[in-house]
Amino acid sequence: MSNEAQSLLTPTRLKGLLAKHGVTLKKQLGQNFLVDANVLTQIVDAAEIEAEDGVFEIGPGAGVVTRLAALEAKKVIAVEKDRTLQPILKEWLDGLFNVEVHYADVLKVRLADIWTAFAECQRVSVIANLPYYITTPILFHLLDSGVPIANLVIMVQKEVADRLMARPGGKDYGALTVAVQYRAQVEPVLQVGPGAFVPPPAVDSTVVRLRVLASPKVHVRDEQLLFRVVRGAFATRRKTLLNALSAHLGLPKTTVKEVLESAGVDPLRRGETLSIEEFAKISDLLVDAASGQERV
Repeated sequence: MSNEAQSLLTPTRLKGLLAKHGVTLKKQLGQNFLVDANVLTQIVDAAEIEAEDGVFEIGPGAGVVTRLAALEAKKVIAVEKDRTLQPILKEWLDGLFNVEVHYADVLKVRLADIWTAFAECQRVSVIANLPYYITTPILFHLLDSGVPIANLVIMVQKEVADRLMARPGGKDYGALTVAVQYRAQVEPVLQVGPGAFVPPPAVDSTVVRLRVLASPKVHVRDEQLLFRVVRGAFATRRKTLLNALSAHLGLPKTTVKEVLESAGVDPLRRGETLSIEEFAKISDLLVDAASGQERV
């Protein structure tokens, strides 16, 4: 596949294509096109695409990953927000009859409707190069949609990847970490430097793979309450759990202290030290603690 990737795009060819079709890259959309053949190959390989699989791609750009995925998959559906890229995508993807490109904002796309087009596919993986400013909304648009996703391979800013992969106790561990790891197993794929893109971004990037879990990592009685607890614990990182949760949930400190101690958690700990399992215990006990009081 690397030979195919190398033949598809080089910085010179990309610049020529952009000039040919009068396309100017838009900084506000975070457009940095990947041109490193090795990285392109590893991204597609990380999706572990089989011949009967489908691939949903977000932000195909010039269509290089799209083309590589189409050579492996039964069907590829890509969503591109920038319609000015249409002539480039049409040229790159010419002759590939298993590819569809939709020009839309993926956050406004009903994923369940897209997934109906994958009805004859064995499973569906997602590949996306996510601009920093919109990484989290797109990630949760996918994870909260309820559509079955085998692998989610995303390129994000390195700092975001560090947060996705963080472990309790570290500076990168936060509400985003808990929310994603509640739904998926996060694995590093590779680091990508600015030189792999045209134009080079000002930051380093990381490709990660999310293996979406068939069911959440922990079972909880009230998922909404779980994430209220998580948000509260990280809202003010310097506060102890006792103070942070009491303030965020509007509960007396005596109630919160009793819940934390029943969960085996020291009230003086801070949110960044808690595992997902500990957050689950706390939220489940809060369901009972809140009965008889105003609902948290």
